[in-house]
Amino acid sequence: KVKVKAGYGRNYLIPKGKAVFATDDNIAVFESRRAELEANARERLDSAKIRASKLAEIGAIKIKAIAGEEGKLFGSIGPKEIEQAILGAGGEVARSEINLPEGSFRSLGSFEVDIKVHSDIVQTISLIIEPQ
Repeated sequence: KVKVKAGYGRNYLIPKGKAVFATDDNIAVFESRRAELEANARERLDSAKIRASKLAEIGAIKIKAIAGEEGKLFGSIGPKEIEQAILGAGGEVARSEINLPEGSFRSLGSFEVDIKVHSDIVQTISLIIEPQ
């Protein structure tokens, strides 16, 4: 239950189906579904913990790429390549879960990559980019 400005509720939340008025009937319906909603949230969290532990078991991911003499890559290593390497190693990950705040990798070396498997769980894996 939250209080919002009338225009925000009337023009956005209610028409988009993101909220309903806090009438006695709507509160009763929500309370009856609360256990189901909490069970679904707990189930998603448990499956995310399992996926995170599988990613932790993988350890370091190695990707071979074509590079110049100075260690700069011809191209880059982005979420697509990282996703394929993790799937090849037996992990489960979606491309949207891979967090690269500084953008794609453009040089050889060892890097840390954060994978957000759940809103509360972030697993870090090691990425090693080697010359081909």
